[in-house]
Amino acid sequence: MKLKGKTILITGSSRGIGREMALRFAKDGANLIITGKSIAEGGKLPGTIYSVAEEVEAAGGKALAIPFDLRNDASVEAMIAKVGESFGKLDILINNAGAISLTPLESTPMKKADLMLSLNMRGVLICSHLCIPLLKAAGGGHILNLSPPISTDPKWFGNHVVYTISKYGMTMATIGLSQELAKYKIGVNSLWPRTLVASEATKMLLGESGMPSCRTPAIMADAAYEILTSDPTQLTGRALLDESFLRERGYTDFNKYRMDPKTEPALDLFVED
Repeated sequence: MKLKGKTILITGSSRGIGREMALRFAKDGANLIITGKSIAEGGKLPGTIYSVAEEVEAAGGKALAIPFDLRNDASVEAMIAKVGESFGKLDILINNAGAISLTPLESTPMKKADLMLSLNMRGVLICSHLCIPLLKAAGGGHILNLSPPISTDPKWFGNHVVYTISKYGMTMATIGLSQELAKYKIGVNSLWPRTLVASEATKMLLGESGMPSCRTPAIMADAAYEILTSDPTQLTGRALLDESFLRERGYTDFNKYRMDPKTEPALDLFVED
């Protein structure tokens, strides 16, 4: 019950990894702020912030669902102001919301480039900027960005340069903020899956046939739990892979995370074999 009573804000938590993390933390009795644009059933993708809030409550946590648009500064400011009004502090910020388009620049419209840069890289900056006072009010805590270790290998840039810049920008923010916020006992880390993780984005890219090659989002939730229950003054400034970090923490059974017990999970993007 290490997260009991902790207040945790997860951007983009109506489905996928964000939802899985919320349900994992709810088991400890945490306060979860569930955010996103999905507010009504019947959209393109399943789940809403309100349905996840109900699941959080059923799992043992407390939930506050707040709709917001990460591309609209006023909407982000209003969402985080509501967090402050409701709880007075924040223990953990997880920057999970994002956008993906694995296209070369020539075939990437600037509208789509702006979307990735805004939701991925700028999203981390504005949410962190606005949450720092609440984290300081809590006496310290964690910021977790879902972004990969940085590599300068051209293969990670050539086919999808905008997406790569946006995700590596998030990890650069991790490095910088870990230094800036160390004096406030705020740990800042990045987390990325070593293998493909089942999500609506993965299904969109690979189709149903790609799902057996994935792990479940539970592996990311378990890795995040281990990060967020660590001493933020000791664990900070790292770009972690879920499996490697869990092995550091003594986990040995990774078969339980497989979507298909008979299929070896495939490496995720930005991961060296």
